[in-house]
Amino acid sequence: MPTLRVGDRGSGVAEIRAILSARGLLDDPVVSVSDETSFANAAVPNAAALNQHGRAHREAVFDAACARAVQAFQQERGLIADGVVGPATYTALLEASYRLGSRVLLYRLSAPMSGDDVATLQSRLQNLGFYHGLVDGTFGATTHNAVVLYQGEYGLTPDGICGPETLKSLDRLGSRVTGGSPHAIREEEVVRRSGPRLTGKRILIDPGSAEDGAVGNALMWDLAARLEGRMSAAGMETFLSHDRESRPNDAERARVANLVGADLMISLRLAHYPNERANGVATFYYGSTHGSYSTIGRNLAGYLQREVVARTPLLDCRSHERTWSLLRLTRMPVVVLEAGYITNPSDAQFLNDPEARDTIAEAILVAVKRLYLAGENDRPTGTYTFSDLLAAEEISY
Repeated sequence: MPTLRVGDRGSGVAEIRAILSARGLLDDPVVSVSDETSFANAAVPNAAALNQHGRAHREAVFDAACARAVQAFQQERGLIADGVVGPATYTALLEASYRLGSRVLLYRLSAPMSGDDVATLQSRLQNLGFYHGLVDGTFGATTHNAVVLYQGEYGLTPDGICGPETLKSLDRLGSRVTGGSPHAIREEEVVRRSGPRLTGKRILIDPGSAEDGAVGNALMWDLAARLEGRMSAAGMETFLSHDRESRPNDAERARVANLVGADLMISLRLAHYPNERANGVATFYYGSTHGSYSTIGRNLAGYLQREVVARTPLLDCRSHERTWSLLRLTRMPVVVLEAGYITNPSDAQFLNDPEARDTIAEAILVAVKRLYLAGENDRPTGTYTFSDLLAAEEISY
């Protein structure tokens, strides 16, 4: 799917407009002029209406109204709200077009099904006590097992396939039972049981991204090396998500994290913006419009954000929920740190200073320590030093 923006037209634009219209974000789902274009099999709830409109001899145009609707959708989904439909936005639009019952859901190892219908299924199973993972909209092994358990409990064939009979059963029960988030409870319990010491904790460090460029990647790799050294000194096991030569995508980085089986993953990146005045530091953790989020990811992002802001001149751009693949596909809490804007002269100058990168590395380590302290024997933000931390770990320095 090519990137689509204002001025583009055609069947791809028609598909986007149809999904936005079905979500109430756009009034007019203008479709392609071609009579041969059929949307009967499209994954949108008003496919039949689209097929009828497809003969209205009006061409789908990506106009200003469509761009505003895309921006509203992007804000709703935690994506960069630029009004442009790139790969991430297009995938999110497709996922948003599915409603529970519009297709049969099942576990496919090679190409897992994703969409809002899966998220709705997960929420219902969670409320009934069968699903204990994140409501992430991906039909993986955990969702399959939850469906099997539910089917067995309610006298259905336990095949893990969510078809008409399973949906009917869920419809009878789903609206009557509500519950909490066992995933959040489990995350917090894992951290509590692991204890306050950092020794033995397994951390995956994920330096740089394809968008950071050569200079930005060099800075993030240097920051990763400084962080790795401090973590190793504190007795932690550290791993890198990739080597210096490779530029894996987020899904590949998440796969490595899952294979390593790390306790936490910290991704080090730089922000970019066409206007060089944009500046500051921000952190991101998994959180969705379905009300599901990583409790530990949110806590760590908050600690990390406060420590970096307290120790550096970087502007506080806060912590935010996102549904990025790197955050969604990992089985452990993940935090993405955007340690300043490489496109901002002041931020870039600050990050080019080795002492600044030392400061940020120390802030990250202290933030991780605060996570495991869970509020006990804590100190004011920005005052906990590397020496203090090693003393608490009973390590000579």
